[in-house]
Amino acid sequence: MKYNRPDMYAMATVDMDPEVARGLFEEGATVVLLGVPEGTELGIDYKSWQVGPRFRGVKMIPPGLHFLHYCSSNAPDRGGETGPRTGLFLTLKPREILLAHWDPKEEDLDFSATQDEDEVGRVRAGLRDLDPFLGPYPYEVMRKWVSLTDRVNQELATRLQPLSGRVCAFSDVIPELQLTHTKDRDEQNLPRNDTECQSMREGLDRLPRMKPREGTELRFSPIPTQTYPPGATPAQITQCSLDLSYALDSLLEKHHQQQPLNVLGELQFAFVCFLIGNVYEGFEHWKRLLALLCRSEEAMRQRRDLYLGLIAVLYHQLGEIPPDFFVDIVSQDNFLTSTLQDFFQFASGPGVDGTLRKRAEKFKAHLTKKFRWDFEVDPDDCEPVVVELPDGVTLD
Repeated sequence: MKYNRPDMYAMATVDMDPEVARGLFEEGATVVLLGVPEGTELGIDYKSWQVGPRFRGVKMIPPGLHFLHYCSSNAPDRGGETGPRTGLFLTLKPREILLAHWDPKEEDLDFSATQDEDEVGRVRAGLRDLDPFLGPYPYEVMRKWVSLTDRVNQELATRLQPLSGRVCAFSDVIPELQLTHTKDRDEQNLPRNDTECQSMREGLDRLPRMKPREGTELRFSPIPTQTYPPGATPAQITQCSLDLSYALDSLLEKHHQQQPLNVLGELQFAFVCFLIGNVYEGFEHWKRLLALLCRSEEAMRQRRDLYLGLIAVLYHQLGEIPPDFFVDIVSQDNFLTSTLQDFFQFASGPGVDGTLRKRAEKFKAHLTKKFRWDFEVDPDDCEPVVVELPDGVTLD
Protein backbone atom coordinates (compact mmCIF):
# COMPACT_ATOMS: atom_id res chain seq x y z
CA MET A 1 0.00 0.00 0.00
CA LYS A 2 1.31 3.46 -0.86
CA TYR A 3 0.44 6.76 0.74
CA ASN A 4 -0.13 8.22 -2.68
CA ARG A 5 -3.79 9.19 -2.80
CA PRO A 6 -5.56 12.48 -2.08
CA ASP A 7 -8.62 10.87 -0.57
CA MET A 8 -7.08 9.17 2.49
CA TYR A 9 -9.30 11.04 4.95
CA ALA A 10 -12.38 10.01 3.00
CA MET A 11 -11.16 6.43 3.05
CA ALA A 12 -10.67 6.65 6.79
CA THR A 13 -14.21 7.87 7.38
CA VAL A 14 -15.51 4.87 5.46
CA ASP A 15 -13.52 2.39 7.54
CA MET A 16 -14.35 3.86 10.96
CA ASP A 17 -17.27 5.39 12.82
CA PRO A 18 -17.81 8.95 11.49
CA GLU A 19 -17.84 10.41 15.00
CA VAL A 20 -14.55 8.70 15.80
CA ALA A 21 -13.06 9.93 12.52
CA ARG A 22 -14.19 13.49 13.22
CA GLY A 23 -12.84 13.37 16.74
CA LEU A 24 -9.45 12.10 15.56
CA PHE A 25 -9.36 14.69 12.81
CA GLU A 26 -9.98 17.50 15.29
CA GLU A 27 -8.07 16.20 18.34
CA GLY A 28 -5.53 13.84 16.82
CA ALA A 29 -1.85 14.65 16.52
CA THR A 30 -0.01 15.08 13.22
CA VAL A 31 3.49 13.97 12.31
CA VAL A 32 4.74 15.85 9.25
CA LEU A 33 7.61 14.06 7.53
CA LEU A 34 9.15 15.99 4.65
CA GLY A 35 11.51 14.63 2.04
CA VAL A 36 11.05 10.93 2.79
CA PRO A 37 12.23 9.13 -0.37
CA GLU A 38 9.67 7.26 -2.41
CA GLY A 39 9.82 3.53 -1.71
CA THR A 40 10.84 3.93 1.93
CA GLU A 41 9.06 1.48 4.21
CA LEU A 42 7.44 3.55 6.95
CA GLY A 43 4.95 2.68 9.64
CA ILE A 44 3.46 3.67 12.93
CA ASP A 45 2.65 1.21 15.70
CA TYR A 46 1.44 -2.06 14.23
CA LYS A 47 1.21 -1.15 10.54
CA SER A 48 3.60 -0.06 7.81
CA TRP A 49 3.44 1.07 4.21
CA GLN A 50 5.62 1.88 1.26
CA VAL A 51 5.91 5.63 0.82
CA GLY A 52 4.59 7.14 -2.42
CA PRO A 53 5.70 10.38 -4.11
CA ARG A 54 3.00 12.50 -2.47
CA PHE A 55 3.52 11.37 1.11
CA ARG A 56 4.09 14.14 3.66
CA GLY A 57 3.23 12.47 6.96
CA VAL A 58 0.52 10.92 9.14
CA LYS A 59 -2.55 12.64 10.60
CA MET A 60 -5.37 11.80 13.02
CA ILE A 61 -2.99 10.06 15.43
CA PRO A 62 -4.64 9.28 18.80
CA PRO A 63 -2.87 11.01 21.72
CA GLY A 64 -0.54 8.78 23.68
CA LEU A 65 2.44 6.51 23.09
CA HIS A 66 3.34 5.46 19.54
CA PHE A 67 6.22 3.78 17.74
CA LEU A 68 7.27 5.35 14.44
CA HIS A 69 9.50 3.10 12.36
CA TYR A 70 11.08 3.18 8.92
CA CYS A 71 13.56 1.43 6.61
CA SER A 72 15.50 3.25 3.94
CA SER A 73 15.63 1.54 0.55
CA ASN A 74 17.58 1.81 -2.67
CA ALA A 75 15.91 2.74 -5.93
CA PRO A 76 14.85 -0.21 -8.12
CA ASP A 77 17.68 0.56 -10.57
CA ARG A 78 20.14 0.21 -7.66
CA GLY A 79 18.84 -3.15 -6.46
CA GLY A 80 15.88 -2.02 -4.37
CA GLU A 81 17.35 -3.42 -1.15
CA THR A 82 15.73 -2.38 2.13
CA GLY A 83 17.92 -1.35 5.04
CA PRO A 84 17.54 -2.33 8.70
CA ARG A 85 14.56 -0.92 10.59
CA THR A 86 14.92 2.15 12.79
CA GLY A 87 12.23 3.34 15.18
CA LEU A 88 11.50 5.80 17.93
CA PHE A 89 8.86 6.04 20.61
CA LEU A 90 6.74 9.19 20.55
CA THR A 91 4.33 10.43 23.19
CA LEU A 92 1.87 12.73 21.40
CA LYS A 93 -0.54 15.28 22.82
CA PRO A 94 -3.94 16.27 21.35
CA ARG A 95 -3.53 18.46 18.24
CA GLU A 96 0.27 18.31 18.55
CA ILE A 97 2.37 18.71 15.41
CA LEU A 98 5.77 17.06 15.08
CA LEU A 99 7.91 18.11 12.14
CA ALA A 100 10.84 16.17 10.71
CA HIS A 101 13.00 16.37 7.59
CA TRP A 102 14.65 13.39 5.97
CA ASP A 103 18.44 13.50 6.22
CA PRO A 104 19.71 11.73 3.06
CA LYS A 105 23.27 11.50 4.41
CA GLU A 106 22.26 9.73 7.62
CA GLU A 107 19.21 8.07 6.03
CA ASP A 108 17.26 9.10 9.09
CA LEU A 109 14.58 11.52 10.21
CA ASP A 110 15.72 14.78 11.80
CA PHE A 111 13.14 16.14 14.26
CA SER A 112 15.09 19.27 15.18
CA ALA A 113 12.62 21.38 13.18
CA THR A 114 9.99 20.58 15.84
CA GLN A 115 11.87 22.97 18.14
CA ASP A 116 11.46 25.82 15.64
CA GLU A 117 8.17 27.43 16.72
CA ASP A 118 8.00 29.64 13.61
CA GLU A 119 8.35 26.71 11.22
CA VAL A 120 5.86 24.59 13.16
CA GLY A 121 3.50 27.57 13.17
CA ARG A 122 3.70 27.84 9.38
CA VAL A 123 2.95 24.13 9.06
CA ARG A 124 -0.03 24.44 11.40
CA ALA A 125 -1.37 27.43 9.43
CA GLY A 126 -1.12 25.47 6.18
CA LEU A 127 -2.35 22.16 7.56
CA ARG A 128 -5.52 22.13 5.45
CA ASP A 129 -3.49 22.54 2.28
CA LEU A 130 -1.18 19.78 3.45
CA ASP A 131 -4.05 17.49 4.45
CA PRO A 132 -4.39 15.66 1.07
CA PHE A 133 -0.78 14.52 1.40
CA LEU A 134 -1.17 13.11 4.92
CA GLY A 135 -2.15 9.49 5.45
CA PRO A 136 -4.60 8.76 8.28
CA TYR A 137 -3.53 6.81 11.33
CA PRO A 138 -4.47 3.12 10.85
CA TYR A 139 -7.35 3.16 13.30
CA GLU A 140 -8.03 -0.54 12.78
CA VAL A 141 -4.82 -1.47 14.66
CA MET A 142 -5.25 0.98 17.54
CA ARG A 143 -6.93 -1.52 19.86
CA LYS A 144 -4.20 -4.07 19.22
CA TRP A 145 -1.47 -1.48 19.78
CA VAL A 146 -2.99 -0.34 23.07
CA SER A 147 -3.29 -3.94 24.28
CA LEU A 148 0.45 -4.42 23.65
CA THR A 149 1.60 -1.18 25.31
CA ASP A 150 -0.96 -0.23 27.97
CA ARG A 151 1.67 -0.62 30.72
CA VAL A 152 4.30 1.54 28.96
CA ASN A 153 4.22 5.22 29.91
CA GLN A 154 6.33 8.08 28.58
CA GLU A 155 8.72 8.07 31.54
CA LEU A 156 9.38 4.34 31.23
CA ALA A 157 9.85 4.46 27.46
CA THR A 158 12.31 7.34 27.81
CA ARG A 159 14.29 5.46 30.45
CA LEU A 160 14.50 2.21 28.49
CA GLN A 161 15.18 3.44 24.96
CA PRO A 162 18.73 4.36 23.85
CA LEU A 163 20.05 7.80 24.72
CA SER A 164 20.16 8.45 20.97
CA GLY A 165 16.37 8.11 20.90
CA ARG A 166 16.58 5.53 18.12
CA VAL A 167 15.75 1.84 18.40
CA CYS A 168 17.80 0.11 15.70
CA ALA A 169 17.39 -3.44 14.42
CA PHE A 170 21.16 -3.77 14.08
CA SER A 171 23.37 -2.35 16.78
CA ASP A 172 25.83 0.37 15.89
CA VAL A 173 29.06 -1.20 17.14
CA ILE A 174 32.67 -0.10 17.36
CA PRO A 175 35.86 -2.03 18.29
CA GLU A 176 36.60 -2.27 22.01
CA LEU A 177 40.24 -1.54 21.19
CA GLN A 178 41.48 0.70 18.40
CA LEU A 179 44.23 -1.45 16.84
CA THR A 180 45.23 0.40 13.69
CA HIS A 181 48.68 -1.12 13.22
CA THR A 182 50.27 -4.52 13.73
CA LYS A 183 52.41 -3.13 16.55
CA ASP A 184 49.20 -2.24 18.38
CA ARG A 185 48.20 -5.91 18.34
CA ASP A 186 51.68 -6.91 19.52
CA GLU A 187 51.39 -4.55 22.48
CA GLN A 188 48.11 -6.20 23.46
CA ASN A 189 49.55 -9.73 23.00
CA LEU A 190 46.98 -10.42 20.28
CA PRO A 191 47.48 -12.63 17.20
CA ARG A 192 48.95 -10.78 14.21
CA ASN A 193 46.94 -10.28 11.02
CA ASP A 194 49.87 -10.58 8.61
CA THR A 195 50.17 -14.37 8.88
CA GLU A 196 47.93 -17.17 7.66
CA CYS A 197 45.38 -18.60 10.09
CA GLN A 198 45.93 -22.20 11.06
CA SER A 199 42.40 -22.84 12.37
CA MET A 200 38.90 -21.43 12.57
CA ARG A 201 39.47 -20.64 16.26
CA GLU A 202 42.57 -18.62 15.42
CA GLY A 203 40.63 -16.71 12.78
CA LEU A 204 37.86 -15.89 15.22
CA ASP A 205 40.40 -14.75 17.81
CA ARG A 206 41.78 -12.27 15.32
CA LEU A 207 38.43 -10.59 14.77
CA PRO A 208 38.06 -7.35 16.71
CA ARG A 209 35.86 -7.48 19.79
CA MET A 210 32.99 -5.10 19.34
CA LYS A 211 30.82 -3.06 21.70
CA PRO A 212 27.72 -0.91 21.11
CA ARG A 213 28.46 2.70 20.28
CA GLU A 214 27.77 4.79 23.35
CA GLY A 215 24.20 6.02 23.45
CA THR A 216 22.81 3.42 21.03
CA GLU A 217 22.18 0.50 23.39
CA LEU A 218 18.77 -0.28 24.89
CA ARG A 219 18.80 0.37 28.63
CA PHE A 220 16.95 -2.65 30.01
CA SER A 221 17.05 -3.45 33.71
CA PRO A 222 19.88 -5.97 34.23
CA ILE A 223 18.62 -9.36 35.39
CA PRO A 224 20.41 -10.22 38.66
CA THR A 225 23.08 -12.87 38.22
CA GLN A 226 23.21 -13.65 41.96
CA THR A 227 19.90 -15.13 43.00
CA TYR A 228 20.61 -15.36 46.74
CA PRO A 229 21.34 -12.80 49.49
CA PRO A 230 24.85 -12.12 50.81
CA GLY A 231 25.93 -14.59 53.49
CA ALA A 232 23.36 -17.18 52.39
CA THR A 233 23.74 -20.74 53.64
CA PRO A 234 23.95 -23.63 51.17
CA ALA A 235 20.30 -24.45 51.88
CA GLN A 236 19.28 -20.85 51.17
CA ILE A 237 21.31 -20.81 47.96
CA THR A 238 19.53 -23.93 46.77
CA GLN A 239 16.12 -22.53 47.69
CA CYS A 240 16.83 -19.22 45.93
CA SER A 241 17.91 -21.11 42.83
CA LEU A 242 14.56 -22.91 42.72
CA ASP A 243 12.47 -19.88 43.70
CA LEU A 244 13.78 -16.67 42.09
CA SER A 245 11.75 -14.32 44.30
CA TYR A 246 14.86 -12.81 45.90
CA ALA A 247 16.30 -11.94 42.47
CA LEU A 248 12.94 -10.49 41.36
CA ASP A 249 12.64 -8.39 44.52
CA SER A 250 16.18 -7.14 43.95
CA LEU A 251 15.34 -6.05 40.41
CA LEU A 252 12.12 -4.34 41.47
CA GLU A 253 13.78 -2.54 44.37
CA LYS A 254 16.64 -1.26 42.22
CA HIS A 255 14.82 -0.37 39.00
CA HIS A 256 11.08 -0.14 39.73
CA GLN A 257 10.94 0.76 43.40
CA GLN A 258 8.27 3.46 43.06
CA GLN A 259 6.10 1.52 40.62
CA PRO A 260 6.75 -2.26 40.79
CA LEU A 261 4.11 -2.89 38.10
CA ASN A 262 6.31 -0.98 35.66
CA VAL A 263 8.20 -4.25 35.23
CA LEU A 264 5.20 -5.31 33.10
CA GLY A 265 5.74 -2.18 31.02
CA GLU A 266 9.36 -3.20 30.54
CA LEU A 267 8.18 -6.64 29.44
CA GLN A 268 5.90 -4.95 26.89
CA PHE A 269 8.60 -2.54 25.76
CA ALA A 270 11.03 -5.41 25.10
CA PHE A 271 8.36 -7.35 23.20
CA VAL A 272 7.48 -4.37 20.96
CA CYS A 273 11.17 -3.69 20.26
CA PHE A 274 11.44 -7.26 18.99
CA LEU A 275 8.07 -7.74 17.32
CA ILE A 276 7.91 -4.39 15.51
CA GLY A 277 11.43 -2.99 15.80
CA ASN A 278 13.11 -6.28 14.78
CA VAL A 279 15.56 -5.98 17.68
CA TYR A 280 16.68 -9.46 18.75
CA GLU A 281 18.04 -8.08 22.01
CA GLY A 282 14.45 -7.21 22.90
CA PHE A 283 13.45 -10.85 22.52
CA GLU A 284 16.33 -12.06 24.68
CA HIS A 285 15.49 -9.61 27.46
CA TRP A 286 11.80 -10.53 27.20
CA LYS A 287 12.72 -14.20 27.70
CA ARG A 288 14.97 -13.54 30.69
CA LEU A 289 12.51 -11.19 32.38
CA LEU A 290 9.61 -13.58 31.79
CA ALA A 291 11.58 -16.50 33.24
CA LEU A 292 12.36 -14.43 36.32
CA LEU A 293 8.70 -13.57 36.85
CA CYS A 294 7.37 -17.07 36.22
CA ARG A 295 9.86 -18.79 38.51
CA SER A 296 9.33 -16.61 41.59
CA GLU A 297 7.04 -18.69 43.78
CA GLU A 298 7.02 -16.56 46.94
CA ALA A 299 6.52 -13.37 44.92
CA MET A 300 3.42 -14.93 43.39
CA ARG A 301 1.92 -15.18 46.88
CA GLN A 302 2.93 -11.64 47.82
CA ARG A 303 2.34 -9.72 44.58
CA ARG A 304 -1.18 -10.60 43.44
CA ASP A 305 -1.69 -7.54 41.21
CA LEU A 306 1.64 -8.02 39.47
CA TYR A 307 0.76 -11.56 38.42
CA LEU A 308 -2.80 -10.77 37.44
CA GLY A 309 -1.27 -8.11 35.21
CA LEU A 310 1.28 -10.56 33.85
CA ILE A 311 -1.46 -12.92 32.67
CA ALA A 312 -3.19 -10.06 30.83
CA VAL A 313 0.08 -8.93 29.22
CA LEU A 314 0.95 -12.46 28.06
CA TYR A 315 -2.56 -13.07 26.75
CA HIS A 316 -2.21 -10.23 24.25
CA GLN A 317 1.44 -10.88 23.41
CA LEU A 318 0.96 -14.56 22.66
CA GLY A 319 -1.91 -13.69 20.37
CA GLU A 320 0.58 -12.04 18.00
CA ILE A 321 3.00 -14.92 17.40
CA PRO A 322 2.78 -18.32 15.69
CA PRO A 323 2.60 -21.30 18.06
CA ASP A 324 5.91 -22.81 16.94
CA PHE A 325 7.89 -19.59 17.23
CA PHE A 326 9.62 -20.49 20.50
CA VAL A 327 10.65 -24.01 19.49
CA ASP A 328 14.39 -24.45 19.15
CA ILE A 329 15.06 -26.20 15.84
CA VAL A 330 17.83 -28.35 17.26
CA SER A 331 16.50 -29.40 20.64
CA GLN A 332 12.77 -29.07 19.93
CA ASP A 333 12.54 -27.56 23.40
CA ASN A 334 9.84 -24.95 23.73
CA PHE A 335 11.16 -22.26 26.04
CA LEU A 336 7.73 -20.83 26.67
CA THR A 337 5.95 -24.04 27.63
CA SER A 338 8.65 -24.97 30.14
CA THR A 339 8.61 -21.46 31.62
CA LEU A 340 4.83 -21.30 31.85
CA GLN A 341 4.71 -24.82 33.26
CA ASP A 342 6.58 -23.50 36.29
CA PHE A 343 4.26 -20.52 36.46
CA PHE A 344 1.10 -22.62 36.46
CA GLN A 345 2.54 -25.02 39.02
CA PHE A 346 3.35 -22.16 41.42
CA ALA A 347 -0.01 -20.47 40.75
CA SER A 348 -1.84 -23.58 41.92
CA GLY A 349 0.21 -23.85 45.12
CA PRO A 350 -0.82 -23.02 48.69
CA GLY A 351 -1.09 -19.39 49.71
CA VAL A 352 -1.85 -18.06 46.22
CA ASP A 353 -4.77 -15.64 45.96
CA GLY A 354 -7.95 -17.37 44.79
CA THR A 355 -8.61 -14.89 41.97
CA LEU A 356 -5.09 -15.32 40.67
CA ARG A 357 -5.36 -19.10 40.84
CA LYS A 358 -8.61 -19.10 38.85
CA ARG A 359 -7.26 -16.63 36.30
CA ALA A 360 -4.17 -18.77 35.82
CA GLU A 361 -6.30 -21.88 35.32
CA LYS A 362 -8.34 -20.14 32.62
CA PHE A 363 -5.19 -18.86 30.92
CA LYS A 364 -3.70 -22.34 30.99
CA ALA A 365 -6.85 -23.78 29.40
CA HIS A 366 -6.80 -21.04 26.75
CA LEU A 367 -3.19 -21.78 25.77
CA THR A 368 -3.77 -25.53 25.76
CA LYS A 369 -6.71 -25.12 23.38
CA LYS A 370 -5.14 -22.49 21.11
CA PHE A 371 -1.58 -23.79 20.82
CA ARG A 372 -2.06 -27.45 21.87
CA TRP A 373 0.70 -27.00 24.44
CA ASP A 374 0.77 -29.73 27.10
CA PHE A 375 1.53 -28.30 30.53
CA GLU A 376 0.89 -31.58 32.34
CA VAL A 377 3.76 -33.62 30.91
CA ASP A 378 6.77 -34.05 33.16
CA PRO A 379 9.57 -31.75 32.02
CA ASP A 380 12.59 -33.44 30.49
CA ASP A 381 14.93 -31.59 32.82
CA CYS A 382 13.57 -32.99 36.10
CA GLU A 383 17.06 -33.57 37.42
CA PRO A 384 18.85 -32.11 40.44
CA VAL A 385 19.56 -28.42 40.08
CA VAL A 386 23.30 -27.73 40.14
CA VAL A 387 24.15 -24.44 41.83
CA GLU A 388 27.50 -22.76 42.35
CA LEU A 389 28.37 -21.94 45.93
CA PRO A 390 30.05 -18.65 46.71
CA ASP A 391 33.68 -18.61 47.68
CA GLY A 392 34.27 -19.85 51.17
CA VAL A 393 31.00 -21.78 51.46
CA THR A 394 31.31 -25.56 51.70
CA LEU A 395 28.99 -28.46 52.33
CA ASP A 396 29.65 -30.61 55.41
